[in-house]
Amino acid sequence: MIEQSRPNFFLLLELDPKTPWSESEFQQFLKHKKAEWTKKSKNTKYRAKYVAYLDMVSNIQEVIKNPNSRQIEANYANQQTNKKVEEINDPTQLEQSTNHIQSTIKEESKMSEKNVIFGIDLGTTYSCIAYVDQYGRPTVITNMEGDRTTPSVVQFNGEERIVGKEAKDSSMLEPDNTVDMVKRFMGKEGFNFEHEGKSYPPEEISSYILRKMVEDAQQQTGLTITDVVITCPAYFGIPERDATKFAGEIAGLNVRSIINEPTAAAIFYGVNEEADQTVLVYDLGGGTFDITVIKIEGGNITVICTNGDDDLGGKNWDEKIVTYLAQQWQEETGSSEDPLDSPETLQDLYVSAEKAKKTLTSKTETSILVFHEMQRQKITLTREIFDELTESLLTNTIELTNIAIAEAKKRGIEDFDQILMVGGSTKMPQVARRLQEQFGKEPKFCEPDEAVAKGAAVYGHKLMLDQEIIIKISEELGVKPEEVKIEDVEQEIVEKAQGNVADDLGLQLGAVQTATDTKITNVASKSFGIKAFVKNEEKLVNLIIQNDTVPADVTQRFGTAEANQTSVELIIAENRSTDQYYELSSSQEIGQAEITLPPGLPQGTPIDVTFKVDEQGMLNMYAKELSTGRDATITIKTEGGITEEEKEEIKARQTGLVFS
Repeated sequence: MIEQSRPNFFLLLELDPKTPWSESEFQQFLKHKKAEWTKKSKNTKYRAKYVAYLDMVSNIQEVIKNPNSRQIEANYANQQTNKKVEEINDPTQLEQSTNHIQSTIKEESKMSEKNVIFGIDLGTTYSCIAYVDQYGRPTVITNMEGDRTTPSVVQFNGEERIVGKEAKDSSMLEPDNTVDMVKRFMGKEGFNFEHEGKSYPPEEISSYILRKMVEDAQQQTGLTITDVVITCPAYFGIPERDATKFAGEIAGLNVRSIINEPTAAAIFYGVNEEADQTVLVYDLGGGTFDITVIKIEGGNITVICTNGDDDLGGKNWDEKIVTYLAQQWQEETGSSEDPLDSPETLQDLYVSAEKAKKTLTSKTETSILVFHEMQRQKITLTREIFDELTESLLTNTIELTNIAIAEAKKRGIEDFDQILMVGGSTKMPQVARRLQEQFGKEPKFCEPDEAVAKGAAVYGHKLMLDQEIIIKISEELGVKPEEVKIEDVEQEIVEKAQGNVADDLGLQLGAVQTATDTKITNVASKSFGIKAFVKNEEKLVNLIIQNDTVPADVTQRFGTAEANQTSVELIIAENRSTDQYYELSSSQEIGQAEITLPPGLPQGTPIDVTFKVDEQGMLNMYAKELSTGRDATITIKTEGGITEEEKEEIKARQTGLVFS
């Protein structure tokens, strides 16, 4: 007879001893339980009990690491529950059982399609999709080619849209039928892909990428994907965010949120971190760069400030290599012909440049064969030369980083504890080396290719749980869900709702509590203002200032310019200034708003204009004419974006298209 004077770890963690739990799964459950016990230990009535449980955590971890110890623990749990326990110390059997568990998630889980919000990193060069599985693990879904990321490249072939690796690999053979780097043009006027007499806006091209990823993920998981969280660079303004949301809607998705890529990466990182810390998230992707200072404290994630450049990324490094190869070809062949003038050669050079860049992450030199005007030339590129060619680009990121650090200091952050590298371009050795030289801290990789998608999935999971808990609370209180404000609800009712949701979805209570108790606070990526006369001079009046905490709600009082005005047209613009008054010419106009007024108002009639920026960085405007108390009607039309009518037309013409 086996006897134990302490609680059995299987029973304590509420785990079925029949299941051959792997060490990583044990650790995941233990983490959630620790969070649950920590919270419950704050209740005076149960403090002694849960403090004792917390004291056992290190012992549990030791048992978990040893298969034989786990078997003894499982045998004892079996005695207590009269359940047969199968041997679990055979590594082969353990791996097979774990794979079986993962392959039957959909059948065994109480979670359904409506309970899963997928996270999508819609990248400039590569995209990725993930979700949170029934064990609370953010998991990347491979595409039908078996890859964990999909190249953001689209090729037109009649009624077929080829998306991903095949399109990328054949792009130099089909340059007129292929489009890439479309993210750089999201929300910008003047860019459309012209093909066979038809014009395709960036939102439509991006929707093809989303559809390919979603269709592949549905085949891989057996789940129907409708609700998603899509990420974007922190420095995206209103037009770019609107365009990203439109792309999702065109693809038939319900876009629950648009969140910043560095924030998503920090969410993924923060989920596995218990220590309070300030993190510098250095996000260098294929086409954009973001630098964000984030504070992780008490499980909460707070963005302090952000900076960046939406036209600086790995492709810029590729361009430097392309220029170098063309120059070397001319020097070594003695030809006056410029390879950059040939579309076919140029496309070939870009493919070779990207391959060379990746090779130089692990090797100190590589050779590239350049073929132009019937002449072949082998050119050697060393890592040293590559670093010299691209030093100015790296310096640009450091300068932007220093600006963000200076802004963080104004906001009370004197130093940071960790540099987190996100984005595939951070794999270049020059990045980590320069960051350590500049800031004296060794940077840390955070799954550069997948962290953003996984963080978006974790955020989507939180949105789903928050929604389910609000529904439970509304049922308990007998009110409508939209009337519930969790911060105003008694803790006992909240915890009861969390428990009910955990039971309904088959999730660990600790996991539900950890996710829903986590608070995520973001900042405005730009300043937002309206055109107005200030001392008889036309200025931009900023109502929301860059790096203000969002959601933000600011009201400014203005007066009508003339008597009997029936409407006032407001020009809305975004900029990077932190001043209240700014030059209109230095701002980017993002839309117009028309305020409808009642008749007979005198000159100078006060009008309160309110700007509201939500957690996603989306802008809403409201106005109130004060003399009569009437609300004014405001319609915002983002310049450069597609209209609702155009969106429906695009959806309609996608009918019958085949994606591969």
